[in-house]
Amino acid sequence: MSGPVDDVVREILVRQLDAWGPAALHRSKRATFAQAYGGPPEGLAEAALRVFDEFTDLLRGRRLTAPVVSPAPDRAALDAVYQELDRPSGLDIHAVEGGVDTLPAVLRAASAAGAPLFAFLDAATGPAPSAATFAAVAKGKPGELLLVLAAGAADHRAMLGEAGFPLVADVELVARDGTACLVAFATAAGKSLDTFKDAMWAVDEYAGVRYRDPHDPEGHLLDISERPHPGPLRREILAHLAEAGPATVTDLRRFTVTDTVYRAADANRVLTTLLGAGQVTRDPPAGRLGGDVVIAAA
Repeated sequence: MSGPVDDVVREILVRQLDAWGPAALHRSKRATFAQAYGGPPEGLAEAALRVFDEFTDLLRGRRLTAPVVSPAPDRAALDAVYQELDRPSGLDIHAVEGGVDTLPAVLRAASAAGAPLFAFLDAATGPAPSAATFAAVAKGKPGELLLVLAAGAADHRAMLGEAGFPLVADVELVARDGTACLVAFATAAGKSLDTFKDAMWAVDEYAGVRYRDPHDPEGHLLDISERPHPGPLRREILAHLAEAGPATVTDLRRFTVTDTVYRAADANRVLTTLLGAGQVTRDPPAGRLGGDVVIAAA
């Protein structure tokens, strides 16, 4: 891949793998990391696989299957990565010719169901993945998915929910020249979703790339920062309270993680600001802002 937007996608993927790999290999003797591309990977597949160089010791006595599916897989480049990793005996890298919807058959061949499975699907070009592809990833125990789609995609959240992913978060990456894509993460574990959000905001600040919340009707662009501008989140929480009525702090933290580009910790900061400004009320009216405190629009 090339270009600043693709660089941010790469770093998000690498950071997610840094967290997923050790956890998966500690909990199970087998795991699968699958990549599928609608177009040429242009080096991203190899960059992702190099992450496993950091914990090859965990592969001893375990099996990590790593299929790479693309219309024209670069087998020589993948073999070179395997050589770089000193050919760890627990790692199986497979190059498969096909598109993103070839993945279900690949996962069946790898016996990926019933063990930790993390899939990266890049469908920014070409057709979006089918419901069957999402469902195949959800059969992992646990199954998690990092998905890249064309900017403006709108049907993926419903499809992912129906496939078996109860938690979904997404963000649009927008470059100065207008190049954009949508990145979504789907999981059944709240902790994994928090990890994705932390990775998203911890990436290096690439020149000209900003985030856009697909759920923000005003479409504000946000600089990538450890402390993102809270304005859009304030508006989204107030709109949510106006539409849904009073909610606990726990509910609003979950809403923030799944329905905005922000993190749970950002919700606490915004709620404190809104309370100080008198724009919301709390019950009980005093004490620590714990998860069971009920927040209502003023």
